Parts: sequence; structure tokens; C-alpha cells
Amino acid sequence: MRFYLVLFSLFFTFITKAQTYNPNRINSKAKDIYAKAMIKLSNDQFLSSIPLLEKSIIIDSNFVDAYLSIAGVMGQLKAYPLAVKFYEIAQRKDTTYFRPYYLPYSINLAGLGRFDSALTVINNFLTLPFLDDVSKKSAEYRKKCYAFGVQYKKNHPNSNYQFLPKNLGDSINTELSEYLPTFSVDDSLLVFSRRSPDGGEYFYRSPMITPSHFGKATMIPGDLNQETYKGALTVSADGEWMIFAGNIHGKTYGDYDLYISYYTPKGWSEPENMGEGINSEFWESSPTLSPDKRALYFSSNRPGGFGGKDLYVSYRDKKGRWGNPINLGQNINTPADEQAPFIHADNQTLYYTSNGLNGYGGTDLFVIRQGIDGKWSMPENLGFPINTIENEGSLAIAPNGIDAYYASDRSDTRGGLDLYHFELREDVRPAKTVFVKGFVYDEKTKRGLPSNVELIDNNTGKPLMVVQTDETGFYFITLPTGRDFTFTVNRMGYLFYSKIYDLKDKMADSIYHENIYLEPLTLNASLVLKNIQFDINEYKIKESSKVELDKVIQLLQQNPEIHISVCGHTDNVGNAADNLLLSSNRAKAVMEYFISKGIASNRLQFKGFGATKPIADNNSESGRALNRRTEIQIIAL
Repeated sequence: MRFYLVLFSLFFTFITKAQTYNPNRINSKAKDIYAKAMIKLSNDQFLSSIPLLEKSIIIDSNFVDAYLSIAGVMGQLKAYPLAVKFYEIAQRKDTTYFRPYYLPYSINLAGLGRFDSALTVINNFLTLPFLDDVSKKSAEYRKKCYAFGVQYKKNHPNSNYQFLPKNLGDSINTELSEYLPTFSVDDSLLVFSRRSPDGGEYFYRSPMITPSHFGKATMIPGDLNQETYKGALTVSADGEWMIFAGNIHGKTYGDYDLYISYYTPKGWSEPENMGEGINSEFWESSPTLSPDKRALYFSSNRPGGFGGKDLYVSYRDKKGRWGNPINLGQNINTPADEQAPFIHADNQTLYYTSNGLNGYGGTDLFVIRQGIDGKWSMPENLGFPINTIENEGSLAIAPNGIDAYYASDRSDTRGGLDLYHFELREDVRPAKTVFVKGFVYDEKTKRGLPSNVELIDNNTGKPLMVVQTDETGFYFITLPTGRDFTFTVNRMGYLFYSKIYDLKDKMADSIYHENIYLEPLTLNASLVLKNIQFDINEYKIKESSKVELDKVIQLLQQNPEIHISVCGHTDNVGNAADNLLLSSNRAKAVMEYFISKGIASNRLQFKGFGATKPIADNNSESGRALNRRTEIQIIAL
């Protein structure tokens, strides 16, 4: 803007040595213009006050109050470099007169990330005599924030991170406010809220072209946008559900509640209140849904928390019922407000805002990570410059863990809050993920089968995610890289499917297509247990094999009429008699494992076949690996 250039020019023109400032000696014309500027400032007309303040300084270059007022205006506009420069001009004009302004000066230094300088200035401010209690309290609070900034920088000394937010442009942003971005993983759809001139909030969608370039945003069709009083929303990873906060007349338990809408061929369905299991007579908002749609995180000010607004989670059982919300605990929640949770596609990294944890001032963004034991880590501040001395809002992270989106009213805003894209700093990124999608089919009819797709962590043997396919059998699931998982599919009346995913060396952000065919439970139906592993010439069952064996046990428990034979096979390397004995011992070991878990022995038998029934060429290692297998076969129903 033009006035920025003028002010920089003024800075270099009017710096003089410190002197005693006498307001009574200021040019009267400069005072008159300054008085007009003060009227505009009293009406929050910051931009229109600047030309008047400029004129008053041009008329009288020793007008310290005008410099201080311009500095204050620049601080309000978050133009921290200019604010600091004009505070420093005023300080040079008269160091004594400037002392009461140490507090706002320090705030603008902190706005630039100069926390060490800000700390020095605020300490000087606290030595001034006759400070009232309000000033002391404000200064002590800022001192704590600056000290945090200094310490955080010491703990992250070698960061070359550059925070370069880019406005998403006219396809997304307007003269109105856009905020609360969220994503649908499977089709790269950005969904966000826009406030209308009448005060209502409406949901919009836009397809991603590149991480910082989106197609023209359009209002989401269907009944979802018929209600005026609604706010924060989340969309499921498969794009089938949308959950949002609203205050819908006749459908609420009290204040804002959480509602759900389902995608249909005719658009989004009429919103349904998610029920008193999740909602209360108090305020519920800021929903975020896990990628497997089994965990719903949100913020609420209901009684029984740690004060203010706390984060809660509700888990959905196998029958689709949501459990009573669980407070995430005092390590995460504080006596102040925790809001805007966002669970990443890795299903183990959650971002949220808090104004009760140590930070830079106002509301900061934090990250927590869920360990293999299910416990959350201590909150980690995302650091400057992602967090600032202002209030930070909601944050959404794309599935790749790099591209981040948030709302801000930066200098290039189209009006109010706009949506921006930036790259997240590496040490606060979520786990890298790969995506697997496809259909579950009936092996005989080739029709799609609604089924449960389960992801089990091989290190713990516990499910990390469970995804329900749609009616056509389509599924979409995210898998964090760096660990091994067993991928299983279950449906009553069918043999289960199981496959190990070794993701240590898989390329992140890749999409794998895996169509799965389930075989009906019929006599002589067989299933190769692909994940049963033994050491060379050994028949002791490994821990990693028990994940799949436990699925066989589950199958036998759900179908008590089934009898099976466990069949062991080897490749043709070595002595045929030794291979026959080895395959028999391995099959027996598997059968005995089933018995140890409560399966009746009269439902089980075993047999070893050695290398007599190959299913692949034994002349290659890949073929021999396929021939070394354990199968189960249904021998009675």
C-alpha cells in the first residue's frame, strides 16, 4: 500500500537524537490533523487514520504522540515491522516519555518473533514505579509468553523452516469470512464454512487441483444447508458422512449440538441429531471424525471437565451405537478452553487449540500423538511462526502430512477470514500414510459385499482401525507407514481374508488398489493363511502369526458347526521325508494353538503334505515361498 512506502520514507528521514519532548510545542496544525485521526481511531477506522497521522508527522517531525499512534495502528493491523520501527523512532525522540509504551512495544517485538528482545523490554517495563495492578498483571502474562518463546527457540535451534502461507485465491475466498477447512481423503475434496451477510453459516466444497489451487467453490447441495445456525463441520474420509455443530430449532438438547448427514444420490440428507449419548444441554462443537469412522472427537463445556471447554471422544461400537463421551484428560485439557480438534488420516495424530497451555499468547495450536498403548502424548506447541501472539484458529492437515490449511485475516485477505495453505514443519507432521482402496466381492457371484475391513497392528495384535464398506463393498483405509499391519476382512457366512502389509519401505502418499474376494462357507472351501510364518526347519509358532490364527478362532467361534482340517505344505528343497514330517509338525502346532484357545479338539484335525501339493513353480524363490504355506479346509458343516 502507498502509506507503507511513505512510512518507511518517514522512518529514514526523521530519525533524530534523543531529546526532551514537549507536546505543547507541537505545531498547532499538526495537532488539529492528529485530533481528526483520533476520532477515526475511536471508531476503529484504522486504515483511514493513517494518512492523517502521516500528515501530522510531515508537518512536525518531533510529534512523538503521532509516531506512537502510528505504531499502535500498525500493531492493530499486524504490520509488526512498521510498528516496531515507529515505536523505536518515538523512543529515540524521548526515551523517558517512551517508557510507558514498553508494553505495546514488547508485544510487537514478539509479533516479529524477537522474543529475547521482547523479554528484555518487558523486564524494563516491570521496573517502572507506580504501575497499576492491571498493567502488572498484563506485563507478567506477556513475560511468561516471551520466556516460552525464548525457550522454544533454544529447543529448536537449527530450524530452517519458512512459514509462507499462501492465500487460496478467488476460487475459495470472498469478501466474506471463510474458515474451518476439512478434507475428504478419497476424492481430495475441500469442505469449509462461509459466513453470509445475514449472519448465517453455510457449507461449501471445492475439488483440489494442486495443494494450493482449488476449483471454484460451490454450496453443498441437499438439506444440509437449509439450517442457518450451524458451524464447525467434519467430513468422513470416504466422503459418506458429514458431522457438524448446529442449533436447529426443535432438534436440540440445549445449546449447540452435533448433527450428522449422509450422502445420498440426491445430495446430503436431512441432518439428524446424534443423540443424548453425545449431546447434552450444554455446548458441543468442533467435531472431527477418525478415518475409520469409529471415533468422534469434539469440544464441550459440559460439567465434569477440567474447566472451560474440554476435548472429548466417543467411540462407535460394532452395532453403530456411539458410546458415552470420554474426557481426554488433564494432560490435554486445562481450566481454560480446548477446541478445534483435528484427527489426521493416520488415526494417531491430533491437532487442537488451547489458551490454557504454555504458549505465545492467546490461543495456540498443539499436537498430541497416540502411542501403541492407546495413550496420548503430552501436548506439543507447534511453535512460532505457526503460532503467534494472536489467537490461532482451526488447522487441517492433508493426508500427505505436509500440506496444511488454516483461516487467517492476513494483509492479503479478500475480506474477513480467508483460507490459506502452507507446508507444515517436519517435526510436527503426522505419520506418513499410504491408502488402500477397492471392493469386497463374493468369490462365486462377484457381487459386492458390505463387510468389516480391519487393520491390526502386528506389534500389539490390537486393531488400529475398523472400516465398514458401503453397500457396494467399497472401502477406503489409511495405513501409517513404518510399521507392519495385518489387513483382514470379515463377513458372516464367509471365510475371512487376511494379508500382511509391510510398510517400512512403502512410498508414502501412494494409493494401492486391492479388490478382495471372499469365499462362502461351504464344504471343502479352503483358505491359505498367508501370514503364518516359521523359522527354517522349525515349527514353533511366531507371535506375528497369532494375529491371523486368532481370526481363524473368531471364525470357528462364530460358526460352531464348522469342522476344519489344518494342512501343512513345504517347498521341495531338502529330503522329502523331512519335509513331510516338518509340514505335519507345523500343522499340528497350529491345531494345538486353536485347542489352547478353547476350540474343541473334535472339531479339528491336521495333516502334513510336504512338497506333494505345490501351487507354484519350485524353480524360483517366489514360487517356493508360495508353496511354503498353511491352509485350513472345511471338512464338515
